[in-house]
This record gives sequence, structure tokens and C-alpha cells, in this order.
Amino acid sequence: MNTHEAKIVIETALLCAQQPMTIAELRRLFADELGAETVRELLDELRIDWQGRGVALVALATGWRFQSVPAMARFLDRLNPEKPPKYSRAALETLAIVVYRQPVTRGDIEEIRGVAVSSQIIRTLQEREWIEVIGHREVLGRPALFGTTQKFLADLALHSLAELPSLESGDIAHPATGIRLQLSALETQIDESGAPESTESTESESGSEPDFSPGSGSEPRFGETTHLSEYTRET
Repeated sequence: MNTHEAKIVIETALLCAQQPMTIAELRRLFADELGAETVRELLDELRIDWQGRGVALVALATGWRFQSVPAMARFLDRLNPEKPPKYSRAALETLAIVVYRQPVTRGDIEEIRGVAVSSQIIRTLQEREWIEVIGHREVLGRPALFGTTQKFLADLALHSLAELPSLESGDIAHPATGIRLQLSALETQIDESGAPESTESTESESGSEPDFSPGSGSEPRFGETTHLSEYTRET
């Protein structure tokens, strides 16, 4: 089989797949006779072949898949005009804090938001498989630590968290503006992904705005690590 034929096989498999496919899964199409580097090169060629169309080939954290481009959303929405309620501000703030500060405990989230976090919000985000317990902080009571999942990245069409806007961007002049931009970015990503949305509204959203200012102990940074002695990660 030549590379042109192999590319057609990969294209067909991705178009028919229900979930993103990894390099390893795509190699199985050829009984592993095609190397990983060759598969990546063919995927890059396919991505170029599909440029300028209503569907694009994208690389996500969970693999490769074809998906509609954002510009097509307003047309596709007409096929399903009745949309469920959007996620509440409280849920988006909670999600944003987990995204930018992970791993975090429920207490951390409440300290940053300045209000109590509803159990329903945590449950909704867990049932959506966007956040999960990744360990426990080694302090009294061993509170659960939350982090985002691979499914969160896949649902929002992201390859990594680094693709989300950074709070350290020069465009963000004030921490309050920063968190608003993050909420807007997350909401936009959620809308464009077509992901099911929450109907929870059990928590008041009139609490103080999350404080991500320097020195607050809440400044989010991608790639920030927590010392292993501070928590135990579940395996």
C-alpha cells in the first residue's frame, strides 16, 4: 500500500469514527506496519487538504478527529434551534478556577470566589466529566483535589490547557478583567463545542469576583506544580 492509499484509509476511519482516534489506533489500521511518524505526516497532509472547508481535521488531547469549523456554527444551530440553558456564572467561575489553579480543593475554590460552592456545581462538572478528583491534600481531613480531564480538552477542541488565554497576557490590565476574559473564553469554547450545558442554578452568583491578583495566593499559572508532599495523587 502506498502513502496515498494509506491517507485515504486514515481519512475514512476518522470520518467514520465516533470518538477521536490516537496515533496508535490509526496504526492498527495497517497492522502496525506503518510507523508513527508516517501516520503523523499523513495526518498533517490531511489537515492541509481540508483547509478552507466547513470541516477541519484537528488534533486534540485525546486524539485526532474531524469537526465543523466555528464559522459553520450559526448554520448548524438551525438544525437544533432549542438550546438548553447555559452554564451559570458560578459554574463557569468554578470551572475556570479548576482550569487555571489545579490541583485545587473545594476550600480553595471558595476562598478564591469568596462564596460557598454548591455541591450541585461540583457534581455537574464531574458528571460532565470535565473535572475529577486527582488526589488528596495531605492536611487534616485530606480534602479532595480537583483537576481537569482529557474529556474537558476534547469537548472544547483543545490539545492542551496552554491553548486557553493566559491571565498573564499583556492585554489584561486588571485581575478582575482577567477573570471576566477567562469566563468569556470558556463560555465561547463551550458554545462552539456544542457540548451539553448545565441546568443547575442552585448557587447565588452575586458573590464577590474571584481575586486572581498578585499576592492574593490565587494567581493562576499554567504549568505550576504542587510539591508532592502537599497531596497524594490517585493512581
